[in-house]
Amino acid sequence: MGLLDTLSETLFDPLERAREQVETRLEMAEIAHVLSVGNGVAQIAGFTDLYANELLSFPHGIVGIASNLRQDRIGVIVLGDTDRLRPGNTLRRTGRVVDVPVGAELLGRVVDGLGQPIDAKGPIDAKDRLPVERPAPPIMHRAPVVVPLQTGIKAIDAAIPIGRGQRELILGDRQTGKTAVAVDAILNQRDTGVVSIYCAIGQRASAVARVIADLRKGDAMDRTIVVVAGGDDAPGLQFVAPYAATTMAEYFMAQGRDVLTVYDDLTRHARAYRELSLLLRRPPGREAYPGDIFYIHSRLLERATHLRDEHGGGSLTALPVVETQAQNISAYIPTNLISITDGQVYLSPDLFEKGQLPAIDIGTSVSRVGGKVQLPAFRAVAGNLRLMYAQFEELESFARFGTQLDDETQDKLTRGKQVREVLKQREHQHLAVPEQIAVLLAATEGLFDAIPVDDIPDAEKTVQDAIRKAHPDLCKKMEDGEDFSQDGRDALIETMRKALDPKKNETADGNA
Repeated sequence: MGLLDTLSETLFDPLERAREQVETRLEMAEIAHVLSVGNGVAQIAGFTDLYANELLSFPHGIVGIASNLRQDRIGVIVLGDTDRLRPGNTLRRTGRVVDVPVGAELLGRVVDGLGQPIDAKGPIDAKDRLPVERPAPPIMHRAPVVVPLQTGIKAIDAAIPIGRGQRELILGDRQTGKTAVAVDAILNQRDTGVVSIYCAIGQRASAVARVIADLRKGDAMDRTIVVVAGGDDAPGLQFVAPYAATTMAEYFMAQGRDVLTVYDDLTRHARAYRELSLLLRRPPGREAYPGDIFYIHSRLLERATHLRDEHGGGSLTALPVVETQAQNISAYIPTNLISITDGQVYLSPDLFEKGQLPAIDIGTSVSRVGGKVQLPAFRAVAGNLRLMYAQFEELESFARFGTQLDDETQDKLTRGKQVREVLKQREHQHLAVPEQIAVLLAATEGLFDAIPVDDIPDAEKTVQDAIRKAHPDLCKKMEDGEDFSQDGRDALIETMRKALDPKKNETADGNA
């Protein structure tokens, strides 16, 4: 027995002590299997209790959203590369919905539709995460839109003003400058404290790289988050991306900050959702889009608003972009978005071909917030700009027939041509509020009538420099939103008239 006791102490006692130190835990997990996979969706079976839109975990770190819940199988939108998945693969429930990192740590970064960095700058150490699908703020939490969001573009700030908390649609045919207008709006927020988020949906990698380069060149990247779901990414990522971008924006809005979000563009977003819906065997409707195509965009854009002070006081301004075909703004997706948003900026291919850049059609464009957010100086100067420009375009169309025109009509045509020339603006050439007001005032008051059209850009620069030098206090008042008095108006006109009068300038130079 002595030998047996020795063997027990030597062999079995250490094993017993090791066993006691090991903590045993019993875990239960629901396991399902992939039945089929391809083109961004997967059909699975095995789960007995699953929530709609629950996040599922596939092998290789790939996740998916439970979409179609049927008794025999479940349709899953895969947020990743389906080529790495095979029938028979197991997957697990996560018990949560899709969420993304939020916070100031994302500023200056380029991320995908799930908030994961793709700019080779290392991981993002975000402290908070929020679901991508969140309810829109209730009506009683919203405040009126009263503060302007200056874009630096004369045609928009003067005739189609945008307010903080507004939803303004940018639409037009392909290659008419839609992205340029949206990026210019971001670049012009340099000194405003507005946080910007640019969400690229289904765009070419070269186009996204160009936008990022413009943001960096304009020193806007440090206050901007770029969310990219490219054309080569899974349709599920393209579908989730705008909701993720909005969640990132809502974090700042809840802190009382103003946020500008650009969705470029929702046409591709709708197509990605159509593709997913057809693969999931959902009943198609008009143009093969599913019946809830309106709802997916309304629940996205309704999250843009201006909150009351007791709820943070922040704002989320949405600039969704949509592409039209052959100038058909009455197509299915454009009309849906027009009905959801608070106005639209329409870019005409005809104006683009004529060299009228930005190619903004003032007659077709509209802002349903309008003068409520426009600075008093803008209202005083450009209040009748839309009407005057519409009358000019009508007169111009009649003048093409070669009819003899009286002097008054000819003067209106000349004035209109000068205004049209003034509304031209180079890409990324932003103008401050006083400079815009000065130029528009000079054009509407006829100070440019005697100046050849080719010399208008030089004349604009002349009046801008003149008013900045002669009336710095008045310029500050215009920027601060103070009332634009008649005396101030007369002073500006007199200063600009002297600056544009070559004879007076020559005399002044001779005396000097």
